[in-house]
Amino acid sequence: MADEKDKQAKPAGDDKPKARTRAKTAEKPAAKKPAAKKAAAEKKPAEKKPAEKKPAERKPAERKPAERKPTAKAKAEAKTEAKGRAKQPARTRGAAKEEAKPTAAPRRRASAEGPVRPVVRAQAKYVRSSARKARLVMDHVRGMTVTEAQAVLRHSPRGIARDLERLLASAVANAENNHELVSDDLYVKEIYADEGPTLRRFRPRAQGRATRIRKRTSHLTVALSTKE
Repeated sequence: MADEKDKQAKPAGDDKPKARTRAKTAEKPAAKKPAAKKAAAEKKPAEKKPAEKKPAERKPAERKPAERKPTAKAKAEAKTEAKGRAKQPARTRGAAKEEAKPTAAPRRRASAEGPVRPVVRAQAKYVRSSARKARLVMDHVRGMTVTEAQAVLRHSPRGIARDLERLLASAVANAENNHELVSDDLYVKEIYADEGPTLRRFRPRAQGRATRIRKRTSHLTVALSTKE
């Protein structure tokens, strides 16, 4: 009975396989790396890390003087200069040489008809009369001598004649004082009237209406010269 219990407790063949497995594990040599791989690993040079570049020191930027903006006057002058250059025609070499030479003052040459006679002018502006009324009197005086014109204006019934008489006296004074001329040698070469600004007024009319009144003005001019 004891033998049967031992057989059941210890199955047959258990000790042998265990010994075999242990023996096999003990017999396995340690895995060795191939010599060629070791030599290659030893020969490989150590990889050099790239040296870190230091940031370049920035030099302080030179400050440029602040540019002043052109003013409105400068712009206008530049535009006028550009327009003047554009209008000027292209110059040649000959023209440039002629401009470089100093030019003498122009001399007054006596024309074939005779010597140049001075012309003395006088002007009255904003005279409170229409140009049409002034021209009616001026047509009588044009071409007369100073003495004859003064006599006609002095005896004219029109109101504008008083203004023309004073204007003629002013022209005679300019000729005597500024040009050293004699009043007896002068005659009325030119006399004319230009329209001036019109003054607008209003007059009340029936049913609350208003009509315009135009008060005309004129500019009177007289030119005197010497007789032939």
